[in-house]
Amino acid sequence: MRVIGLMSGTSYDGIEAAAAEFELSGDTVRMRPLGRLSHPYSDELRTQIAAALPPAATTTEAICVLDTGVGQAFAEAGVRALAQLCDGDADLVVSHGQTMHHWVEAGTVRGTLQLGQPAWIAEATGLPVVSDLRSRDVAAGGQGAPLVALFDALLLGGLPGVPAALNLGGIANITVVAPDADPLAFDTGPANALLDAAARHFSGGTEEYDRDGRGAAAGQVNPELLRRLLDEPYYRLPGPKSTGKELFHLPYLLAALDDAPTPDPQDVLATLTRLTAVTVAGACRDHGVTRLVVSGGGAHNPTLMRMIADELPGVQLSSSDDLGIASDAKEALAFALLGYLTVHGLPGTLPSGTGARHASVLGSITPGRQPLRLPAPASTAPRRLLIAGRPAVPPVAD
Repeated sequence: MRVIGLMSGTSYDGIEAAAAEFELSGDTVRMRPLGRLSHPYSDELRTQIAAALPPAATTTEAICVLDTGVGQAFAEAGVRALAQLCDGDADLVVSHGQTMHHWVEAGTVRGTLQLGQPAWIAEATGLPVVSDLRSRDVAAGGQGAPLVALFDALLLGGLPGVPAALNLGGIANITVVAPDADPLAFDTGPANALLDAAARHFSGGTEEYDRDGRGAAAGQVNPELLRRLLDEPYYRLPGPKSTGKELFHLPYLLAALDDAPTPDPQDVLATLTRLTAVTVAGACRDHGVTRLVVSGGGAHNPTLMRMIADELPGVQLSSSDDLGIASDAKEALAFALLGYLTVHGLPGTLPSGTGARHASVLGSITPGRQPLRLPAPASTAPRRLLIAGRPAVPPVAD
């Protein structure tokens, strides 16, 4: 089955599309990546998303407009992926949508909202669409995040030591795959969320992020500000746990700066970069990680990667590219796999990764132009992932 995955993260700069061919045989799923592309949001749509994100107030009209606008943008990305990555021939689209709110109370996720009406994608591509993948896990008592845990566990299974996958988006999440233990996954805290907010704030909106980590590299860490930021109770919560821009946003940063004034914007960027490195490293040390496989936009920030390496001497750092998964495509490919499992009637969650009562088949299905015909339900969930061109590894432990 040829599947297109569409993903937009908490940085809301655009849509990553990736396509792959999947084949399930027994407890093994084989994946052949077909490529990836980036589809930027228009300036108008980005402005609308930013205006509706927490802690801003919004209206049902604004949410309706966004649901349509994001859905149309995802439809455009799907059409491009169908033509450019699949030569016009695919079976399924899986859309993550744009997260607008992740409702957490006292560590419990009460709901999660991803916008991007899938009907626009189905209409434009003619293909069935799996969407709204997080809500079923939340209904089963889970965090609804990180949903990449199953993909990570299959990808890292069989590697020596205690490998972990780290994704550095707006929020950083980690999946630890220790031998003879259930995989553990959780959000460690902000990766780019506060950095991007600071870059926009101090540049008056002319810079969207700290390009190549240059600002942070030119600054000095303010120990007082770092201590203030590390006082955040979230970091002391046990996993599974999840967070988002509902917590880590510009007013949050400005409140910290009120308590620990830091006049030089480059020093603020340096301190925020160190915050990400310290919180990621703490999570790795807590779980004995010996190898860290990194993906996401933050992986392109050399200052952040250097700081993580400084905090984790003796831990091998590498890119998901080394395992056959393009760093910028990993989340889109992960959601493509989750949608593939959904149409085969297989769960896409790890309860040990989200805290749910049980594993769930994820998402809702919107038919394409043709009558909806699903594959025969599969009887065996995959325990290992084989990627074209990558050597086989043993199955993931039960």
